[in-house]
Amino acid sequence: MPNIHTVHNSNGWQNKYENISMPIGTYNTKQEAQNAGKLLAQSNHCEHIIHGLNGRIQNKNSYGNDPFPPRDKK
Repeated sequence: MPNIHTVHNSNGWQNKYENISMPIGTYNTKQEAQNAGKLLAQSNHCEHIIHGLNGRIQNKNSYGNDPFPPRDKK
């Protein structure tokens, strides 16, 4: 499953799958979009990438399919 990006554009805050221009959902606030994006990423076991107003990545959260899982401490 492709990663989910929370981005801002002229329509408000949106969640989009990576490399797909059509939005999954549009929201009035960034917090609403982040909450919905987190739930989608958790259910799809993918990464949630959150962008700021300027389009730059502010935060990333992985909910499975992590390429570098932490080592078990012994």
